[in-house]
Amino acid sequence: MAGNRSKPVPGLRKFLALYTQDWIVTCGLGLLFYVVGHHISGFKRHFSLEDTSLRYPYAVHQRVGTHALHFISAVIPFIAQVIINLVTVRSWVDFHHSTLGLLLSYTITGSITQLLKVAVGRPRPDVISRCQPIPGSVDPVYGLSTVDICTQTVKHILDDGWRSFPSGHSSSSFAGLGFLTFYLAGKLHIFDKRGYAGKIWLVFTPLFGAVFVAISRTMDYRHHWHDVVTGSALGLILSYFSYRQYYPGLAEADAHLPHMTRFEELLDNGGGADIPVYRDAEVNDDAAFGSGEETIGLLGRR
Repeated sequence: MAGNRSKPVPGLRKFLALYTQDWIVTCGLGLLFYVVGHHISGFKRHFSLEDTSLRYPYAVHQRVGTHALHFISAVIPFIAQVIINLVTVRSWVDFHHSTLGLLLSYTITGSITQLLKVAVGRPRPDVISRCQPIPGSVDPVYGLSTVDICTQTVKHILDDGWRSFPSGHSSSSFAGLGFLTFYLAGKLHIFDKRGYAGKIWLVFTPLFGAVFVAISRTMDYRHHWHDVVTGSALGLILSYFSYRQYYPGLAEADAHLPHMTRFEELLDNGGGADIPVYRDAEVNDDAAFGSGEETIGLLGRR
Protein backbone atom coordinates (compact mmCIF):
# COMPACT_ATOMS: atom_id res chain seq x y z
CA MET A 1 0.00 0.00 0.00
CA ALA A 2 2.91 2.32 -0.58
CA GLY A 3 0.84 4.21 -3.11
CA ASN A 4 -1.61 5.27 -0.42
CA ARG A 5 0.90 7.76 0.99
CA SER A 6 0.51 9.89 -2.11
CA LYS A 7 -3.08 10.75 -1.15
CA PRO A 8 -2.98 13.81 1.14
CA VAL A 9 -5.98 15.20 2.95
CA PRO A 10 -6.77 18.51 4.68
CA GLY A 11 -5.87 19.08 8.33
CA LEU A 12 -8.06 17.49 10.97
CA ARG A 13 -10.13 20.63 11.62
CA LYS A 14 -10.97 21.14 7.94
CA PHE A 15 -11.61 17.41 7.60
CA LEU A 16 -14.25 17.55 10.34
CA ALA A 17 -15.78 20.66 8.77
CA LEU A 18 -16.23 18.79 5.49
CA TYR A 19 -18.51 16.27 7.19
CA THR A 20 -20.38 18.46 9.67
CA GLN A 21 -23.51 18.42 7.53
CA ASP A 22 -23.41 14.63 7.28
CA TRP A 23 -23.25 14.26 11.05
CA ILE A 24 -26.06 16.77 11.58
CA VAL A 25 -28.33 14.91 9.15
CA THR A 26 -27.45 11.55 10.69
CA CYS A 27 -28.14 12.78 14.23
CA GLY A 28 -31.37 14.39 13.03
CA LEU A 29 -32.50 11.06 11.57
CA GLY A 30 -31.65 9.40 14.86
CA LEU A 31 -33.81 11.92 16.72
CA LEU A 32 -36.66 11.36 14.25
CA PHE A 33 -36.26 7.60 14.75
CA TYR A 34 -36.69 8.03 18.50
CA VAL A 35 -39.53 10.57 18.46
CA VAL A 36 -41.70 8.67 15.97
CA GLY A 37 -41.05 5.38 17.69
CA HIS A 38 -41.85 6.57 21.22
CA HIS A 39 -44.15 9.58 21.02
CA ILE A 40 -46.52 9.08 18.07
CA SER A 41 -49.54 6.82 18.51
CA GLY A 42 -50.13 6.22 14.80
CA PHE A 43 -53.00 4.96 12.68
CA LYS A 44 -54.89 1.83 13.79
CA ARG A 45 -56.61 -0.23 11.13
CA HIS A 46 -59.91 -1.95 11.76
CA PHE A 47 -59.66 -5.69 12.34
CA SER A 48 -61.80 -8.78 12.65
CA LEU A 49 -62.11 -10.74 15.87
CA GLU A 50 -62.61 -13.81 13.69
CA ASP A 51 -59.27 -13.41 11.93
CA THR A 52 -57.19 -16.34 13.19
CA SER A 53 -53.95 -14.72 11.98
CA LEU A 54 -54.43 -12.05 14.68
CA ARG A 55 -55.17 -14.37 17.60
CA TYR A 56 -51.65 -15.47 18.57
CA PRO A 57 -50.54 -15.03 22.20
CA TYR A 58 -48.64 -11.93 23.30
CA ALA A 59 -45.04 -12.90 24.09
CA VAL A 60 -43.80 -10.87 27.06
CA HIS A 61 -40.21 -12.10 26.62
CA GLN A 62 -38.84 -11.81 23.09
CA ARG A 63 -36.01 -13.90 21.69
CA VAL A 64 -34.28 -10.69 20.59
CA GLY A 65 -35.28 -7.73 22.74
CA THR A 66 -34.74 -4.07 21.94
CA HIS A 67 -31.41 -3.77 23.76
CA ALA A 68 -30.14 -6.99 22.20
CA LEU A 69 -31.21 -5.67 18.78
CA HIS A 70 -29.16 -2.48 19.15
CA PHE A 71 -26.14 -4.49 20.32
CA ILE A 72 -26.38 -6.95 17.42
CA SER A 73 -27.21 -4.36 14.76
CA ALA A 74 -25.03 -1.41 15.77
CA VAL A 75 -22.42 -2.24 18.42
CA ILE A 76 -21.14 -5.48 16.88
CA PRO A 77 -20.76 -3.98 13.36
CA PHE A 78 -18.93 -0.96 14.83
CA ILE A 79 -16.46 -3.12 16.76
CA ALA A 80 -15.97 -5.41 13.76
CA GLN A 81 -15.26 -2.46 11.46
CA VAL A 82 -12.65 -1.06 13.85
CA ILE A 83 -10.88 -4.44 13.94
CA ILE A 84 -11.04 -4.82 10.16
CA ASN A 85 -9.61 -1.32 9.76
CA LEU A 86 -6.71 -2.12 12.07
CA VAL A 87 -5.77 -5.30 10.21
CA THR A 88 -6.19 -3.87 6.69
CA VAL A 89 -5.85 -0.22 5.68
CA ARG A 90 -5.28 1.24 9.19
CA SER A 91 -6.79 4.53 8.11
CA TRP A 92 -8.35 7.18 10.32
CA VAL A 93 -10.38 8.36 7.32
CA ASP A 94 -11.68 4.84 6.82
CA PHE A 95 -12.58 4.71 10.53
CA HIS A 96 -14.56 7.94 10.18
CA HIS A 97 -16.30 6.93 6.95
CA SER A 98 -17.25 3.46 8.16
CA THR A 99 -18.63 4.80 11.45
CA LEU A 100 -20.59 7.60 9.77
CA GLY A 101 -21.89 5.24 7.08
CA LEU A 102 -23.00 2.68 9.66
CA LEU A 103 -24.87 5.30 11.67
CA LEU A 104 -26.45 6.74 8.53
CA SER A 105 -27.64 3.30 7.49
CA TYR A 106 -29.07 2.60 10.95
CA THR A 107 -30.82 5.94 11.43
CA ILE A 108 -32.23 6.38 7.95
CA THR A 109 -33.58 2.83 8.00
CA GLY A 110 -35.03 3.26 11.47
CA SER A 111 -36.68 6.58 10.58
CA ILE A 112 -38.31 5.27 7.42
CA THR A 113 -39.42 2.09 9.19
CA GLN A 114 -41.06 3.97 12.06
CA LEU A 115 -42.79 6.41 9.70
CA LEU A 116 -44.21 3.49 7.71
CA LYS A 117 -45.34 1.74 10.89
CA VAL A 118 -47.38 4.67 12.21
CA ALA A 119 -48.77 5.47 8.75
CA VAL A 120 -49.79 1.92 7.74
CA GLY A 121 -51.11 0.82 11.15
CA ARG A 122 -51.19 -2.89 10.35
CA PRO A 123 -52.26 -5.14 13.27
CA ARG A 124 -49.66 -7.56 14.64
CA PRO A 125 -50.42 -11.30 14.85
CA ASP A 126 -50.91 -10.86 18.62
CA VAL A 127 -53.11 -7.76 18.43
CA ILE A 128 -56.24 -9.37 19.88
CA SER A 129 -54.24 -10.68 22.83
CA ARG A 130 -52.85 -7.19 23.38
CA CYS A 131 -56.23 -5.54 22.90
CA GLN A 132 -58.08 -7.62 25.51
CA PRO A 133 -61.53 -6.96 23.95
CA ILE A 134 -64.57 -6.35 26.11
CA PRO A 135 -65.98 -9.78 27.05
CA GLY A 136 -68.63 -10.90 24.58
CA SER A 137 -67.38 -8.59 21.82
CA VAL A 138 -68.20 -9.56 18.23
CA ASP A 139 -67.60 -7.90 14.90
CA PRO A 140 -70.32 -5.47 13.74
CA VAL A 141 -72.67 -6.79 11.08
CA TYR A 142 -71.07 -6.12 7.68
CA GLY A 143 -68.14 -4.40 9.38
CA LEU A 144 -64.95 -4.71 11.39
CA SER A 145 -63.98 -4.04 14.98
CA THR A 146 -61.97 -1.02 16.08
CA VAL A 147 -59.57 -0.20 18.88
CA ASP A 148 -62.54 1.15 20.87
CA ILE A 149 -63.40 -2.39 22.06
CA CYS A 150 -60.00 -2.81 23.73
CA THR A 151 -59.61 -2.78 27.51
CA GLN A 152 -55.78 -2.78 27.53
CA THR A 153 -54.63 -0.06 29.92
CA VAL A 154 -50.91 -0.05 29.07
CA LYS A 155 -50.73 2.47 26.23
CA HIS A 156 -47.42 1.41 24.65
CA ILE A 157 -48.51 -2.25 24.51
CA LEU A 158 -51.75 -1.27 22.80
CA ASP A 159 -50.20 1.22 20.38
CA ASP A 160 -47.44 -1.23 19.46
CA GLY A 161 -50.09 -3.75 18.44
CA TRP A 162 -50.68 -1.76 15.25
CA ARG A 163 -47.04 -1.46 14.18
CA SER A 164 -46.56 -4.69 12.32
CA PHE A 165 -45.51 -3.36 8.89
CA PRO A 166 -42.65 -3.36 8.24
CA SER A 167 -40.62 -5.26 10.83
CA GLY A 168 -38.31 -2.85 12.66
CA HIS A 169 -36.10 -5.63 14.04
CA SER A 170 -35.63 -7.00 10.52
CA SER A 171 -34.88 -3.64 8.90
CA SER A 172 -32.49 -2.56 11.68
CA SER A 173 -30.56 -5.83 11.73
CA PHE A 174 -30.08 -5.76 7.97
CA ALA A 175 -29.21 -2.05 8.08
CA GLY A 176 -26.35 -2.59 10.52
CA LEU A 177 -25.14 -6.06 9.62
CA GLY A 178 -25.79 -5.37 5.94
CA PHE A 179 -23.46 -2.36 6.07
CA LEU A 180 -20.83 -4.53 7.75
CA THR A 181 -21.27 -7.07 4.96
CA PHE A 182 -20.61 -4.50 2.24
CA TYR A 183 -17.70 -3.03 4.21
CA LEU A 184 -16.12 -6.47 4.57
CA ALA A 185 -16.80 -7.28 0.89
CA GLY A 186 -14.95 -4.14 -0.17
CA LYS A 187 -11.95 -4.92 1.99
CA LEU A 188 -11.76 -8.50 0.64
CA HIS A 189 -12.37 -7.51 -3.01
CA ILE A 190 -14.89 -10.31 -3.51
CA PHE A 191 -15.40 -9.27 -7.14
CA ASP A 192 -11.72 -9.35 -8.12
CA LYS A 193 -12.38 -12.24 -10.58
CA ARG A 194 -10.24 -14.68 -8.58
CA GLY A 195 -13.17 -16.57 -7.09
CA TYR A 196 -12.31 -17.49 -3.51
CA ALA A 197 -15.24 -19.34 -1.93
CA GLY A 198 -13.90 -18.68 1.56
CA LYS A 199 -14.30 -14.95 1.03
CA ILE A 200 -17.97 -15.36 0.17
CA TRP A 201 -18.70 -17.33 3.32
CA LEU A 202 -16.87 -14.77 5.43
CA VAL A 203 -18.69 -11.84 3.81
CA PHE A 204 -22.11 -13.44 4.27
CA THR A 205 -21.52 -14.28 7.95
CA PRO A 206 -23.03 -10.99 9.25
CA LEU A 207 -26.16 -11.58 7.18
CA PHE A 208 -26.73 -14.90 8.96
CA GLY A 209 -27.14 -12.93 12.17
CA ALA A 210 -29.59 -10.56 10.51
CA VAL A 211 -31.60 -13.50 9.16
CA PHE A 212 -31.80 -15.00 12.66
CA VAL A 213 -33.14 -11.73 14.09
CA ALA A 214 -35.70 -11.46 11.30
CA ILE A 215 -36.93 -15.05 11.70
CA SER A 216 -37.24 -14.61 15.46
CA ARG A 217 -39.96 -12.02 14.87
CA THR A 218 -42.27 -14.64 13.39
CA MET A 219 -41.35 -17.11 16.15
CA ASP A 220 -42.47 -14.55 18.76
CA TYR A 221 -45.65 -13.84 16.76
CA ARG A 222 -44.74 -10.15 16.50
CA HIS A 223 -44.87 -10.00 12.71
CA HIS A 224 -46.42 -11.56 9.64
CA TRP A 225 -43.94 -12.96 7.13
CA HIS A 226 -44.67 -10.10 4.73
CA ASP A 227 -43.50 -7.62 7.38
CA VAL A 228 -40.23 -9.49 7.89
CA VAL A 229 -39.43 -9.82 4.18
CA THR A 230 -40.22 -6.15 3.51
CA GLY A 231 -38.25 -4.94 6.53
CA SER A 232 -35.24 -7.08 5.61
CA ALA A 233 -35.22 -5.81 2.02
CA LEU A 234 -35.60 -2.21 3.20
CA GLY A 235 -32.66 -2.49 5.59
CA LEU A 236 -30.39 -4.19 3.07
CA ILE A 237 -31.15 -1.70 0.29
CA LEU A 238 -30.59 1.33 2.53
CA SER A 239 -27.38 -0.17 3.94
CA TYR A 240 -25.97 -0.40 0.42
CA PHE A 241 -27.17 3.13 -0.33
CA SER A 242 -25.38 4.39 2.79
CA TYR A 243 -22.24 2.40 2.02
CA ARG A 244 -21.95 3.88 -1.47
CA GLN A 245 -22.04 7.41 -0.06
CA TYR A 246 -18.55 6.87 1.34
CA TYR A 247 -17.05 3.93 -0.58
CA PRO A 248 -16.59 2.89 -4.23
CA GLY A 249 -18.44 0.02 -5.89
CA LEU A 250 -17.44 -3.46 -4.82
CA ALA A 251 -16.07 -4.27 -8.27
CA GLU A 252 -13.73 -1.27 -8.34
CA ALA A 253 -9.96 -1.71 -8.03
CA ASP A 254 -9.91 0.59 -4.99
CA ALA A 255 -12.99 -0.94 -3.34
CA HIS A 256 -11.10 -1.24 -0.04
CA LEU A 257 -10.48 2.52 0.18
CA PRO A 258 -12.91 5.26 1.28
CA HIS A 259 -13.97 8.03 -1.09
CA MET A 260 -11.52 10.95 -1.16
CA THR A 261 -13.42 13.27 -3.51
CA ARG A 262 -14.17 16.02 -0.98
CA PHE A 263 -10.53 16.14 0.12
CA GLU A 264 -9.24 16.27 -3.42
CA GLU A 265 -11.61 19.10 -4.35
CA LEU A 266 -10.52 21.10 -1.33
CA LEU A 267 -6.84 20.55 -2.04
CA ASP A 268 -7.35 21.52 -5.69
CA ASN A 269 -8.57 24.86 -4.37
CA GLY A 270 -5.47 25.27 -2.22
CA GLY A 271 -7.02 24.35 1.12
CA GLY A 272 -5.63 22.16 3.89
CA ALA A 273 -2.31 20.63 4.84
CA ASP A 274 -0.90 17.50 3.29
CA ILE A 275 -1.43 14.76 5.89
CA PRO A 276 -1.11 11.06 4.98
CA VAL A 277 -4.36 9.15 5.16
CA TYR A 278 -2.94 5.73 5.97
CA ARG A 279 -0.45 4.14 8.31
CA ASP A 280 1.61 2.17 5.78
CA ALA A 281 2.88 -1.10 7.24
CA GLU A 282 5.69 -1.11 4.71
CA VAL A 283 7.11 2.21 5.89
CA ASN A 284 9.49 2.42 8.84
CA ASP A 285 8.03 4.77 11.46
CA ASP A 286 11.40 6.28 12.34
CA ALA A 287 12.00 7.15 8.72
CA ALA A 288 8.62 8.82 8.51
CA PHE A 289 9.23 10.92 11.60
CA GLY A 290 12.78 11.73 10.52
CA SER A 291 11.48 13.20 7.31
CA GLY A 292 9.42 15.75 9.24
CA GLU A 293 6.22 14.31 7.80
CA GLU A 294 3.12 14.54 10.04
CA THR A 295 1.22 11.27 10.33
CA ILE A 296 -2.23 10.63 11.77
CA GLY A 297 -3.11 7.13 12.89
CA LEU A 298 -6.51 5.68 13.73
CA LEU A 299 -6.70 7.17 17.21
CA GLY A 300 -4.91 10.47 16.71
CA ARG A 301 -1.54 11.98 16.01
CA ARG A 302 1.47 9.69 16.19
